[in-house]
Amino acid sequence: MAAAKKAVLGPLVGAVDQGTSSTRFLVFNSKTAELLSHHQVEIKQEFPREGWVEQDPKEILHSVYECIEKTCEKLGQLNIDISNIKAIGVSNQRETTVVWDKLTGEPLYNAVAAPVSPGPSDPVAVVPSGSSVPAAGAASVWLDLRTQSTVESLSKRIPGNNNFVKSKTGLPLSTYFSAVKLRWLLDNVRKVQKAVEEDRALFGTVDSWLIWSLTGGASGGVHCTDVTNASRTMLFNIHSLEWDKELCEFFEIPMKILPNVRSSSEIYGLMKAGALEGVPISGCLGDQSAALVGQMCFQDGQAKNTYGTGCFLLCNTGRKCVFSEHGLLTTVAYKLGRDKPVYYALEGSVAIAGAVIRWLRDNLGIIKTSEEIENLAKEVGTSYGCYFVPAFSGLYAPYWEPSARGIICGLTQFTNKCHIAFAALEAVCFQTREILDAMNRDCGIPLSHLQVDGGMTNNKILMQLQADILYIPVVKPSMPETTALGAAMAAGAAEGVGVWSLEPEDLSAVTMERFEPQINAEESEIRYSTWKKAVMKSMGWVTTQSSESGMP
Repeated sequence: MAAAKKAVLGPLVGAVDQGTSSTRFLVFNSKTAELLSHHQVEIKQEFPREGWVEQDPKEILHSVYECIEKTCEKLGQLNIDISNIKAIGVSNQRETTVVWDKLTGEPLYNAVAAPVSPGPSDPVAVVPSGSSVPAAGAASVWLDLRTQSTVESLSKRIPGNNNFVKSKTGLPLSTYFSAVKLRWLLDNVRKVQKAVEEDRALFGTVDSWLIWSLTGGASGGVHCTDVTNASRTMLFNIHSLEWDKELCEFFEIPMKILPNVRSSSEIYGLMKAGALEGVPISGCLGDQSAALVGQMCFQDGQAKNTYGTGCFLLCNTGRKCVFSEHGLLTTVAYKLGRDKPVYYALEGSVAIAGAVIRWLRDNLGIIKTSEEIENLAKEVGTSYGCYFVPAFSGLYAPYWEPSARGIICGLTQFTNKCHIAFAALEAVCFQTREILDAMNRDCGIPLSHLQVDGGMTNNKILMQLQADILYIPVVKPSMPETTALGAAMAAGAAEGVGVWSLEPEDLSAVTMERFEPQINAEESEIRYSTWKKAVMKSMGWVTTQSSESGMP
């Protein structure tokens, strides 16, 4: 019986999906992309001081082992032989910074968390710097503010012009990225300084810490990262695909502590312990890149939007680096094999998406659960001319206006909570359109459709509104685990594993739900231009640059 089941299943691939609030391990059938089993463990965040966000790297590692063991147990209950798992991929929260001792395997400090990449239920926050940065979030506890002074002192000594960092990395100088966190650790944590002096320190983002630990740790662990994670450190030259000597000198980072940069799909090493001992780890992608791969956005001009507390939009720009004139980031999308070409993406983020629904629930109390908003919006089917601009801590891309504050306007005596709920959903869609318009202007390729994932995509009214406001179809895969799927695809496709073909004709047809625009183009444009008028009204509220502005 079990043998027959195995024959039908074909090779399996596992994926570690390490996020800000949880770790998961998922197992997919490489022939059908079907999710067979998974397990999730919550991760604690620590706030040692106001404005600091940390996680325990050992807790993250233990959570990975626990998820693997529990998923393997579940597969056993399903009569599926775990020896069929041929490879493991890793997808991770980007930018979060870990420094550890290579002799003992012990972390030298907690992981300094990045402001969050929004997943189905992750909060998001980013501390901006200068005029082109990722989005800022709603909840102040998510702003890891400790590095703000580090950024200020660095920005005073940028050599030549202000483009020095951006032209090499695609990123603005910001507290968001790993180099600044690492600089802070080197300046402020004696254990880290001492380990560097004694040649015991290793640095990595979460993927590096996990791969090093899972492949043996202090006993021969492989110290590596992939191009997508490296491209978020602010130390990596996205043109030469190498650590940049000038950037390392500028940040005063010793290059010997950096991991080797590899492609996103190759065998890095073998699992050295646990239920899957001996299985190769052969895929690695930062979470947003993994979602792009999982959505199969392999064509130049294809884009995906992940709707969480905020939104992350990535557009594949093919083999060319496109630098944004509108405050978007240029990043490495993927490199699916040692000898395969590198692909780039433009990335833009909406600060307040799911966060606006949480605000209606927690601050105004007009809904008790986030799911209720769909029913309220459905009751009226319109915002009745009401517009909601959730600029809680200023406006971000494409406006960069720290003086703005949130407004609800266009109110009449007929406006009720249903209209406000509807306007809140529309706000998510209008903000997404603004980022997509910026992408279209930067790329010159208008999108034919938008692929979507993340927790909020379960809201059918939101998805229909998004299609109406963008005036292009919105396409949602029926299997929501696109991030983990992307990491599994990269792992299964690696040379030496070869159980997952990424050739277009071999990719399993994923069943999709498609939302077509249902209003006419003229109405779509009128609503969008009224939104822009509302955005203008939100500007200029904070007249002095005070600390509460959220935009230092």
